[in-house]
Amino acid sequence: MMGIRAQQKEKTRRALVDAAFNQLSAERSFSSLSLREVAREAKIAPTSFYRHFKDMNELGLTMVDEGGLTLRQMMRKGRQRAEAGGSVIRISVDTFMEVLESNPNVFRILLHERSGTSAPFRAAVAREIEHFISELAHYTEATAKRSPELARAQAEALVTLVFNAGAAALDMKRVDRKVLADRLVIQLRMVAKGAEALQHKMENR
Repeated sequence: MMGIRAQQKEKTRRALVDAAFNQLSAERSFSSLSLREVAREAKIAPTSFYRHFKDMNELGLTMVDEGGLTLRQMMRKGRQRAEAGGSVIRISVDTFMEVLESNPNVFRILLHERSGTSAPFRAAVAREIEHFISELAHYTEATAKRSPELARAQAEALVTLVFNAGAAALDMKRVDRKVLADRLVIQLRMVAKGAEALQHKMENR
């Protein structure tokens, strides 16, 4: 069990991460946040920040890791929901849109830093996207009986479509997001059908 001091330290660290996430918006990327702003939002003295993170970059990289993990966990839940009955694509898209609505900044940091000016941040986002692709490729290979190469290509296409749709959906009204989600479902099904047809063709050469 954690001691009281360790629990307090973890609680303050969590408050700093949450404070930084809360300050992100369509107009504000992580690189525009200051240490003082984050510390003030977390209700700690700026000097106390360094007990938890080496600098703002370490905080930002922690947020990228957490954002990717949160999204992957939600998408796993979506696939589990689909196993109980329903379209895995439809349920996964609905789950993704729910995340964007309830916690948009988890996705926003991945989106902003994917093409940002910091090489370590770009590399961290690329690693998170690779985790998405690998996990989805493994799932597709197992459930749809795709070859490893085809499962990988399908996963890359799906993740690209979902990320692009997420970028567009972030600041949409709910009614427009619904239209986008319906179109995304069609696009993902087209990719899945194409992969299925390719797999069939490869098996019957």
